[in-house]
Order: sequence, then structure tokens, then C-alpha cells
Amino acid sequence: MRRAGSVVGTAQGLLVCRTDGADVDIGAMVLDDSLAEVGRVVDVFGPVENPFFAVSPAEDVHPPRLVGERLYER
Repeated sequence: MRRAGSVVGTAQGLLVCRTDGADVDIGAMVLDDSLAEVGRVVDVFGPVENPFFAVSPAEDVHPPRLVGERLYER
């Protein structure tokens, strides 16, 4: 498990996250600090040096609750 980035907002039901400089893979499962599954990465976009990624949240996840939280890639 490695740190993926932080949630900076929500858009159209997705979590918008900024990477911590690590590569994030589309389709990867992401977890929160308590190791609960948050969702899957569906897109990577923005500047190459420090891109954003979008996460499609799992059914039981409330996206606005996660703004500001750190996420981890499994």
C-alpha cells in the first residue's frame, strides 16, 4: 500500500484528488486512513508533475465527508 494523494473536492459524484507526486493507476482501489475501501480511480488528468485523479466512490461512501482526507492506493 502506498500514499496516493488527498481529496480536494467533489464533482459530478466523483472525488477529485491531487497526487502526492506518486503515479496513480486507473482502476486501482483506494483506501482511507482506516483502510476502508473508498472507491476506484477512473481518470488521471492535469499537469504531468503533479496530476489530479478522479475516484468513483463505493456505494456506502459519502464523497463530501472525505474532502481533505488522505487516500492510499492498494
